[in-house]
Amino acid sequence: MLKGFKEFILRGNVIDLAIAVVVGAAFTGIVTQLTKSFIQPLIQVFGGGGIHGGAFIINGVAFDWAAFLNAIINFLIVAAGLYFIIVLPVNRISAHRRHLESEAAPAPEPEDILLLREIRDLLKKN
Repeated sequence: MLKGFKEFILRGNVIDLAIAVVVGAAFTGIVTQLTKSFIQPLIQVFGGGGIHGGAFIINGVAFDWAAFLNAIINFLIVAAGLYFIIVLPVNRISAHRRHLESEAAPAPEPEDILLLREIRDLLKKN
């Protein structure tokens, strides 16, 4: 049981995934702070400024559309960053590796070709 778990953990995909999660979490923290510190205040300024900038009020309750827009921008920045920093390079490396493996190993000849060659050789002997 432990041997199977060890093989699972030592696979390259699991280690790559763990690294991606850690890098993604760190990157998310940086982008979240960037959007809270710079982008959301800009949205609030363009939304009217002041205490309720970037929000609309109904019956004394503020609906903060600037925070929602900020969350969407945050998500898009994180998703794009992770795609270009992690996913795209890993896909290129995997495609390159598959290409090298396909060139290295010649495809086995189909069985029907082998049988036809065998028949041909038997006919030549007779």
